[in-house]
Order: sequence, then C-alpha cells, then structure tokens
Amino acid sequence: MIESLRAAFSGRLLTDQVDMAPFLIDWRKTWRGTALAVAQPDTVGDVVNVVRWCVDNDYSVVPQGGNTGQSGGSVPEATGRNILLSLTRLNRIRNVDPVNNSITVDAGCILQTVQDAAAAVDRYFPLSLGAQGSCTIGGNLATNAGGTAVLRYGNARDLCLGLEVVTAQGDIWDGLKGLRKDNSGYDLRDLFIGSEGTLGVITGAVLKLFPRPVAKIVALVAVSSPGDAMRLFDLARDQYGTALTAFELISDIGIGLVLKHFQAMRQPLATPSPWYLLVEFSDHQSDEAGGAAMQAFLERGLAAGLLQDAIVAGSLAQSAALWALRENVSEAQGTEGKAIKHDIAVPISEISAFLDKGLAAVKLVYPEVRPVIFGHLGDGNLHYNFSSAEGADQSAFIGEQGNINRIVHDLVRAHGGTISAEHGLGVLRRDEAREYRSNVEQRLMQAIKTALDPQGIMNPGKLLG
Repeated sequence: MIESLRAAFSGRLLTDQVDMAPFLIDWRKTWRGTALAVAQPDTVGDVVNVVRWCVDNDYSVVPQGGNTGQSGGSVPEATGRNILLSLTRLNRIRNVDPVNNSITVDAGCILQTVQDAAAAVDRYFPLSLGAQGSCTIGGNLATNAGGTAVLRYGNARDLCLGLEVVTAQGDIWDGLKGLRKDNSGYDLRDLFIGSEGTLGVITGAVLKLFPRPVAKIVALVAVSSPGDAMRLFDLARDQYGTALTAFELISDIGIGLVLKHFQAMRQPLATPSPWYLLVEFSDHQSDEAGGAAMQAFLERGLAAGLLQDAIVAGSLAQSAALWALRENVSEAQGTEGKAIKHDIAVPISEISAFLDKGLAAVKLVYPEVRPVIFGHLGDGNLHYNFSSAEGADQSAFIGEQGNINRIVHDLVRAHGGTISAEHGLGVLRRDEAREYRSNVEQRLMQAIKTALDPQGIMNPGKLLG
C-alpha cells in the first residue's frame, strides 16, 4: 500500500510514527489522530495524484497548512484510513501584479511571506494574525480567517479574487482570475473558502493587494466599560472612517496574564483599568498626519469622559510592544492553565449588552471564573474565554465546560450572533453548530457536501460531521 502511494507522486512521504507525530496533533494539543502517511507534495500535479490514489484506495484526504488552527480542523480522525496532506512545500509566489493590485500564490505560502512579497513592490496585504509567521494562505482561506484588520479590509474571503482547487475526484478547477467583477455563473470560489477542506483542496489563490500605508499609529487606551469602548468606536469610525484600521478590546485579566507570563513586557499605563483598547490608525500621507488624527481622537474621547488614560506609540518598537500585549493573550492564558474558549461574534450594536449579560450568567455557574476577553471590537468578533480562579481545581473547572458553553452560545444566538467567527468549526464546534442551524440550512449544506464529495473522502468528521 505504501509502495503504491510512494509511486503516485514525487514529493516527500513520511511514514515513520515519530516523523508523522507533529502533523497528527493540533496546536492546542487537544486532538490527536492517525494516518497511513503524511504526504508533502511539491506541485499541484502531486496533489492531484495523491487525491486520486485516495479515491482509488478508499482513503480519506486531510488537508493541512501550518497546523495552527484552534478547532481541530486539520487533524485526522482515529480510523487510520487517512492520508495527511501537508501543503507546506507548495509555497511559491507565482506572480505579483502591482498594476492589478493582486498577487498569485501557492496555498502553502506562509502568510508573512505573502505580506513581505507585497511590501517588496510597495503594496500591502492586510491579513494579519498572531500566527502569521507559520500559518499558510490555504489554511487562512479554508477557515475564512479574520485577524486584526477585518475592520478596514475584511476577512480572508474579502481578500481573495480567485482560487485553484483540486476536487474530491482529483480534477483541477482553475479559478485563478484576478477579476473584481465576474457574474458568469455560481461563485465556486466562495464555496471552497471557509469549507475547512471538506469540499476540495485549495492549492493556489489570487489575493488582493492595497496601497501601502505610510504610517501606522498605535495607541493603548484605558476605558471603564465596554459601553464606553463602543462609544469611542462610534466616535473613531464616524470621524476618521477608513483611517481606523484596528480597534481591539482586552480585559484587564488578559493584560495581567501577559505581564505575568511574558516578564520582559511592561504595563505602559500607570492607571489600572478593567478594560483596554488597542487602536490603530493608518495614514497614506505621513506620520505627522496619522499622529495628529490619533491625538485629536484621544482628546475628543477624554473630553467626552470615555477614556481614563492613553499612550501613543512613538516608534515602531513601541508599536510592536503594544501589539504584543494583545497578540500574546491566548498564549499567556494557555500557560496559566486550562481554559474554556469561545470564538463568537454578535452585531456590533449588541456587544455591550452581550458582555454584561454573559459575564453575569457565567458567574452564576462558576462564581470564581476569570474572564479573559479580547478581540476585534470593530467587527463584533470576541475571543470570549475563561480561566479558573488561581489555585482552583482545574478538573472541576473544565467539568463546567458544557454548562458554560451552553450559556454563552444560547446568549450569542439570542443576540443574533454566531458561535464560530474566525476559527472554523473543525471538530470543536461541529456538533454544537448543528444544534443552532435550521433544518433548511443543514440540508442545503449537506447537499453541497454530497454533490462535491460524493465518496465523503475530504476531511471527514469536520464542519458537518
């Protein structure tokens, strides 16, 4: 069996259990699977041959990029009848077109590499994540990743013009069009984006580029409540429009965990606060213009009584240090101990009410819970996480996960939101998502899956189950 797979393609093949182990467990060390082999193709043709081998031999295909996912979506099941298809060697920048403001890349390209390729021609690719040094474009598109710049530029779907996909039958769909307008039929691109590898294997993409900002001005702002944070957001959005590129909310406990577990970092504000905002303005004229806009925004907020303190980064290093307070919250919480995590979104107008009701409801179940809440306030996406009290019984805390999940997700639905905003369903939220879908929605999704993957070989057990 292994010999025939080895003969099917010219890339790298791992069969030793020690070599395969890093590919068969997720980043959070929560899910572990098994596979006959890990295939690492070098070309799209290799991907075709691996998929066709799986079709002929009744094996499943589990596509994987940088394996940085949060929901177990790129880890195989424990059946053993899987081929883990790692796309990290499929990593070419195929074409950069600054006139069309587009870049064509292999799916295995690291996000940071794409950002750098855009910068080399004085363009900007705005998708930005904490894992951008290791996550891949294919994974970003398969999960419709969001990140910190959604407020201004949209999520991965909004940044993609076209795709190349190897279908579940081992055919190549070439949809690598650099077009902004194309009404020539069903939008196949949007079917594959966000499908978590359950419909086909994304092997290439045409992505949008933008003019490169001259300046990015970052400020850390102390606020007393989510309500004040939302009023500040309204002020910034109404007064400064597209200059506002990030508006991130962080709870004081989140900041505290970062300072505790990353001892080189320092709290830049002298006054403690229950909530903090990380605000970024971009400017296409000059540092001075961007700085003046930020200063005017903070003065208006202070005059309105909406903020208690603020600091504006005066250099790139200071900007990076402020962003590090936000980007390291998740890792700091993991170092602290077990966590109950949620990747939710509600309409922006519902955020304040949701936060007030949600915290009160969860504390009724687990009074000593520590809310580690952070996320993209400007697009309604919050990482609504909880840690146990310091020194508390971790197993007892995790034993409340089902109850806490139900409280949070029922409240999300009541506020018109979603239980999976940017991490994907994978296996983590697969079954819960089914409970919150209508029968019509479930039936339509299942029909698409059956039509495109009739043998059910593409990433089984994920998204729909």
